[in-house]
Amino acid sequence: MRLLISKFLVLLFISVPFLGAEMFSRTKVALGTFVTISLPLKDKHFIEDGFSIIHAVELSLSSYNSQAKIYQLNENKYIDLDAYTYEALMLSRKYFRKSDGYFNIAIGSVTKDLYKFGEEEKTPSNDILMQSNVNYRSLYFSKKEAFLREGIKVDLGGMGKGYAVDEVTEYFESKGMKKAVIAASGDIRCLDTCKIEVENPFSKDPLATFTTQLPNMGISTSGNYNRYVQSTKHNHLINPKLKKSQINFVSVTLVSKLSNSDLDAYATAASVMPLDKAYVFLNGLDLGYIVMESDKTVKISENLNAFTKNLVFNDGMKK
Repeated sequence: MRLLISKFLVLLFISVPFLGAEMFSRTKVALGTFVTISLPLKDKHFIEDGFSIIHAVELSLSSYNSQAKIYQLNENKYIDLDAYTYEALMLSRKYFRKSDGYFNIAIGSVTKDLYKFGEEEKTPSNDILMQSNVNYRSLYFSKKEAFLREGIKVDLGGMGKGYAVDEVTEYFESKGMKKAVIAASGDIRCLDTCKIEVENPFSKDPLATFTTQLPNMGISTSGNYNRYVQSTKHNHLINPKLKKSQINFVSVTLVSKLSNSDLDAYATAASVMPLDKAYVFLNGLDLGYIVMESDKTVKISENLNAFTKNLVFNDGMKK
């Protein structure tokens, strides 16, 4: 992710050629990346509604926009919550518990205050990193309000794009749509089946291509190769327990009928875990995965064919 609402653009992790019906697509800059919404021609008038929802989510969850709720929480240590922010904080609590603390939005004390990803970026010393406070329990919230202790900032970038995709998906489903693709960088929802190309950061050819096995499936990719300071050794995927950028994985791609918020958060969490723990974590979830480790070895889940079909890998990849 993968920070939410960057001041510069990140490249698309995944491209989506469409299957079947003729689709109308529109792409805009939002959520710190390019967002594309594609609908059948007869439904194209709903596209702007989708972008309006994304804009509203951005104004709730952004840690960059001074008008956004999360930005104001970081600055003032108190906010009145709106529906989006409350739900996102509730989900973040779930992900913190489920991931044994590897998904931790209090990592904002590192990403926002020290590295300053997307702003006046820098590489803090190890001593400064170790002194940072990433205690998730320094955040208190109810349905109506939230508080932060001094020295803490939150960053919902590890699940924000997935959450925005979910909100647009829910709206399109409420309108009875059966075909739609919402793509926010590496976070994609296909209401019908669609073909996916997973980016290979080391080649112009895709790492893999596949078709989603069932309608209404989500895809999420977390990678360390598009967002870093000086080198990928200082990437934005920070292990909150070590307060250091992860170095085990190049990319983690998840495919499932789980919500995109879930997939986004689980990809983020797995990306910063030790290798063995990451696979135990992923194998315990209802999803398939394609993982590229730091030595360019590619590993796939045994159940991947339950979520994909017509899977093809680049012949040059180690598996």
